[in-house]
Amino acid sequence: MHYFVYCNGTLHAEDVSIPAIAEKVGTPFYCYSTATLTRHYLVFREALQGLDASICFAMKANSNLAVVHTLADLGAGADVVSGGELELALKAGVPANKIVFSGVGKTEDEIRLALNYDVAQLNVESEEELDTLSRVAAELGKTVRVALRVNPDVDAKTHDKISTGRKGDKFGIDWELAPRLYKKAGALPGIEPSAIAVHIGSQITSLAPFEAAFKRVHDLVVMLRKDGHKIDHLDLGGGLGVPYDHGNDAHPPSPAEYGAMVKRTLGDLGCKMMFEPGRLIVGNAGILVTRVISLKQTTNRRFVIVDAGMNDLVRPAMYGAHHEILPVMEAPPSPGASPADIVGPVCETTDRFAQDYRLPPLAAGDLLAILTAGAYGAVMASTYNARPLVPEVLVNGDQYAVVRRRPTLEEMVALESLPPWLADTKAYGRRRAP
Repeated sequence: MHYFVYCNGTLHAEDVSIPAIAEKVGTPFYCYSTATLTRHYLVFREALQGLDASICFAMKANSNLAVVHTLADLGAGADVVSGGELELALKAGVPANKIVFSGVGKTEDEIRLALNYDVAQLNVESEEELDTLSRVAAELGKTVRVALRVNPDVDAKTHDKISTGRKGDKFGIDWELAPRLYKKAGALPGIEPSAIAVHIGSQITSLAPFEAAFKRVHDLVVMLRKDGHKIDHLDLGGGLGVPYDHGNDAHPPSPAEYGAMVKRTLGDLGCKMMFEPGRLIVGNAGILVTRVISLKQTTNRRFVIVDAGMNDLVRPAMYGAHHEILPVMEAPPSPGASPADIVGPVCETTDRFAQDYRLPPLAAGDLLAILTAGAYGAVMASTYNARPLVPEVLVNGDQYAVVRRRPTLEEMVALESLPPWLADTKAYGRRRAP
């Protein structure tokens, strides 16, 4: 469920008209709904009732400070995968003792940063990382709770590019090797190996892969406890999918169904549990608003060219992802409408949001809303083709605010400079004749 609805024929974010925002902010822009963020967080929290559970929002899905602050005010922690995300989480008001540092490639500087901030937990992905963490912790005189992220060799049956729990994926430690590494971790200085972490992928639309992975985690906890290890925390990751095609009857499992499965498979262990939802919280809480530049008809295809591009929302180009697209001004159903490709201005053939997509008749200047763009949207954007990052807007009831503005060209190039041998050039782009 989300709070982007038509009111008197015009798409609104909660109580704010999308055209009103577009007139002030310009297009394209991202728009997030506080009511949707809040509802999704509370529904997931309710699904975990009866468990000793904490929710750490996966910042890789959306690291906008206002979004993260909104969730922190609701009680959320943060799952971070870089030093930058750690700093952003703290800046957004997430306490360090509610932050878990994940990621397959932490640098020594990032490990040191996490230890200096006293984050709640570090998830270790290799024996080499375990050795580095122990050495740095000992140097700083710190002891950190550590979870070994195990790879359960479970195929999540999601997109190949976002599956993380198979033996051939780069993430985690082979679950067969975990007992040896827990024994080693128990003897290392600065390490408190009291947790197990697992994360098998993203946009998972069936409970079966989760259940298979969690059963392996259950068996591993029992085995490790028999070996004398005190395992009292489980980090169960995120990955539960969201509906991208709202007209399709096939929807992912609900948070309530997911919570019931967790209780069924792991509830007897008496462990504190950590969950790291990202897309589930913010996916449907955001849209990308774009304006039609022109219509183009070739001999065999019809194109709707819009001002948003793959640099703004890369998911369709990168994953072949589907996003529902709506006209901002509601139109009656038009079964005779001819299909068109919805494409952007970026100089790549793959700069396409939808292919053979049916929309009501459109004209230059019309606004479109690309739905379910709150996760892996703005956070993955780039300035390809020297296009500025687009603004992000947060709505709360009948109010809205720009929570990241559009940078100017001068700001975009402020980090660049001419080398000494070009410093006497009279103007950028014009070399002095020899």
